Amino acid sequence: MSKDLSMREAIADLVPDGASVALGLQMEQMIPFAAGHEIIRQKRRGLTLIGPISDILFDQIIQAGCVERVIAAWVGNVMMGSAYNFRRAVEKDGLKVTNLTNFSVALALQAAAMGVPFLPTRTALGSDIARDNPFFVEFASPFSGERLHAVKALVPDVAIAHVQRADRDGNAHCWGNFGVMIEAVRAAKRVIVVAEEIVEAEVIASDPNRTVIPGFLVSAVVECPMGAHPSPVQGYYKRDDAFFRQYHEQTKSKQDSDAWRQRWVQGVNGRDDYVNQLGACRVADLAVKQHAYAAATEFGY
Repeated sequence: MSKDLSMREAIADLVPDGASVALGLQMEQMIPFAAGHEIIRQKRRGLTLIGPISDILFDQIIQAGCVERVIAAWVGNVMMGSAYNFRRAVEKDGLKVTNLTNFSVALALQAAAMGVPFLPTRTALGSDIARDNPFFVEFASPFSGERLHAVKALVPDVAIAHVQRADRDGNAHCWGNFGVMIEAVRAAKRVIVVAEEIVEAEVIASDPNRTVIPGFLVSAVVECPMGAHPSPVQGYYKRDDAFFRQYHEQTKSKQDSDAWRQRWVQGVNGRDDYVNQLGACRVADLAVKQHAYAAATEFGY
């Protein structure tokens, strides 16, 4: 069966109610907003969101009533501070939150990727992060007696990663900050790759060292230009700082947040409509202006 699906098909097939979903894995870049918005439109419920520094996409999915639990290092608007919908959900609606650090998220996913139940670490010793936290157990090293933490493995039901390009089998090129993307796609039961463009297999094969996600791990690949807006995709478009500021101002109340969701998520029929609403001038302004190409690589023999 083809892995080349529409966003609607990929979310419908691979993100059921109650799933644990890892996304926003590359820190502040390549956040899969288009995939998150489709999750909202399909009215998924009871999700667990997994991520490191989790930007406003988490806030949007939480506001839509899709989320039961969050496992993350931080949730908010990285540029502006607070995430109002996340805060309301915690304070008023009983949203469950498990607090990790960026590094312990990486360790938990890496343990799952390796197929081991935990990884030992010194991180978070002496801090409140580990107190009453089911992901941490303090133990003595069997070799030295040193006190360490065991960080429990974390296996997402699905990981969603946004990349620059992929072929139709899901082999994906990505450059820039990986964050915990590689750990997550190796740990997850299913993987959705969202690409700015789908290219021929020969393009991916021309630079095998840049193929950071191999197709055999991928359940679906979706072509979605501008699919990470307002976050940046290196080599395609820059971060839309104004959009983050506007989101901060336009979501301070539940009513305002409902109106924002209706305009940018529920009221658009997929990413093409979303981009049309952004406007051609704004899209052009975000496009790459100063090109910086890698040197050619010789793979001959």
